Amino acid sequence: MAEDQNSKFEYRPRQGGNANPKQLRMTKQKKTQDRPFDRRQRFGHLSFGHSCLFRISDFVLRASGRNLGMTLVELVTAMAAALIVIAGVGMLLAGGNHAWQRTYESANNKTNHQAQSVVAAFGAVGRKSNRGSYVLYRIADQTLTPALPPADQPDAVVFGDAVEFRYWDVPLDLTDSYDLMNAETTATAYALFYLDGNQLKVDYGPYPPGAAPAGGGARNTTGISTTLLAENVTVEPGSAPFSHSTVGGTGQGSIRLNVILADPNDNRTTEVMTSALMRNIWPR
Repeated sequence: MAEDQNSKFEYRPRQGGNANPKQLRMTKQKKTQDRPFDRRQRFGHLSFGHSCLFRISDFVLRASGRNLGMTLVELVTAMAAALIVIAGVGMLLAGGNHAWQRTYESANNKTNHQAQSVVAAFGAVGRKSNRGSYVLYRIADQTLTPALPPADQPDAVVFGDAVEFRYWDVPLDLTDSYDLMNAETTATAYALFYLDGNQLKVDYGPYPPGAAPAGGGARNTTGISTTLLAENVTVEPGSAPFSHSTVGGTGQGSIRLNVILADPNDNRTTEVMTSALMRNIWPR
């Protein structure tokens, strides 16, 4: 009996006898991979034939033929928009550059450097000075006169044109080589800050003799070194560069500095306000 390949059942007759119609055996369906692989049957729906490719390229050529470039109006509009964007970016860059230049010049000009030098020198000397031995002076005709409070106002704020700090510039060793423990050794060096015209200067020298004789006199110019701290220095009208507070006619060891520095290039001014608190006192 011929076998039907598409059927799931087959009929086999019994040997040496009549065929039993009930002798049916179930057979497995053949696997798909046993059949011949037909590429057209699997990928036919994608239509990757030559004719389809020609049709696609023909369609592209026909579609692109209707838009071959930009019109003059579109070109001018695009250029105008690009110029607006470029101009905006250029303005931002120029503004940022100018702001950075102004900030740099403000932070690094000569006036700011001088202001920093004044504050650093005044504070460094003042902190190591003897609170019990400093003098605030008024200057008239190159003569230093101690600035004192009014007799009827011992508690007052006193202004002066110069201040003399006295301090120790030698170390205290075990043998006290410099006789620092002596109550009469109130200092070994001095620094006189004063306003000379429109220049703020400081004189460094040994003590004694100090900046001026006791009770006032001519400024000492022997054995000293002078440092120029700032130029174009002024003070508020009716004021003075230095001041301190007195209680009972005695200074409390806090000297204030208030000056104005002017930049000759652009006439900008910088006000310098600082103070020095003297922490050492000898003898007690």
